[in-house]
Amino acid sequence: MIPECTRSSETRSRTRCHYGQAAEPNQNRCGLLSQIKTPINNEPFTDHYTIIPGKELGRGKFAVVRKCVEKCTGREYAAKFMRKRRKGQDCRLDIIHEVSVLELARASQRVVNLYQVYEMASEMVLVLEFAAGGEIFNQCVAERDEAFKPDDVKRLMTQILEGVCFLHRNNVVHLDLKPQNILLTSDVPLGDIKIVDFGLSRMVNSSQELREIMGTPEYVAPEILNYEPISTATDMWSIGVLAYVMLTGISPFLGEDKQETFLNISQINISYQEEELEHVDRAAITFIKALLIKEPQNRATAEECLQHQWLQPTEPAEKETTVQVRETISPTERTSEPASPESPIREEEEEEEGPVTEELIVMAAYTLGQCRQSTDKEVMTPDQKAISKRFKFEEPFSALQEVPGEFIY
Repeated sequence: MIPECTRSSETRSRTRCHYGQAAEPNQNRCGLLSQIKTPINNEPFTDHYTIIPGKELGRGKFAVVRKCVEKCTGREYAAKFMRKRRKGQDCRLDIIHEVSVLELARASQRVVNLYQVYEMASEMVLVLEFAAGGEIFNQCVAERDEAFKPDDVKRLMTQILEGVCFLHRNNVVHLDLKPQNILLTSDVPLGDIKIVDFGLSRMVNSSQELREIMGTPEYVAPEILNYEPISTATDMWSIGVLAYVMLTGISPFLGEDKQETFLNISQINISYQEEELEHVDRAAITFIKALLIKEPQNRATAEECLQHQWLQPTEPAEKETTVQVRETISPTERTSEPASPESPIREEEEEEEGPVTEELIVMAAYTLGQCRQSTDKEVMTPDQKAISKRFKFEEPFSALQEVPGEFIY
């Protein structure tokens, strides 16, 4: 398996260039769209927008995302500056494809909105919706008491699946779903998600097979490593890894190097008995298991995941009230009439029949759902605190990416 990965990585740039240089009239044949409706503005970008100094939102090998403000409205946006030539190749068509996918996804509130497109001599600029909450990655790697709560993960995962479901219904595969490409509309309170970065996305259909080596090592599906056909199921593998990371803060397949990571993925080297899963809802684990399956055809679809038990709304905590009655009755005042078994607690008019003193003791029992975190902070072992041993937080994910075009937006 490892030699195959090495061989695949050697053909990576050749494969990408082949698709990027396909004949424009038949772009969809290789998974790229070539037609856009958004007008391309050739005026200087800075004539209309002010770039906020020091507000760099993200950076990739061939793009940088900066916060900017539209001069005429004062509204904030994220401007994605993308180089048109990459490693000596003209990649303008790749940018046009990304614009076209964003246009297609405008009907989904779970995908970042595209507002304008600018083109200069050496780069193009996509003016995108500004997501003030930043990447969910920041909270995925936070200390457990500051990380997402179980209910937060369920809500955000539902929204992610809604966006992915929309894309898949329109035959779009994202191919780079990871915490850095899921943004939040706000941080406090926790906002809604926006899926970003469609630089690696492709169109798929049943009549044509699409094979490419692309993605982020920790999140790629086995079929990517084996150079087998890509499908919507490829995204669903990434969703399974994403769910694991959001719930535990740990990247399940990450090895000491890329080769070990690829080996872990190809062998499905994952344990569901780890300590970090001890407090995770059992339904969430079955959700992950339904996705981290080697055979793509056996993975759950986005629509099926939305119906999974883990993501269904939970009933409010049931309040069971038990009423105990203590009666103080004088022996001389007792009657021979037995108490009705159907009325353990008598109504007010029955109280008037005798000097009966009733003391009501109300005991409330609450049925609580499982919680991953306790309010009094469980005692954590050194191994639990040092979860970065397997999830190399100190290394930016971009350092692990070998494919051109991975950006924050």
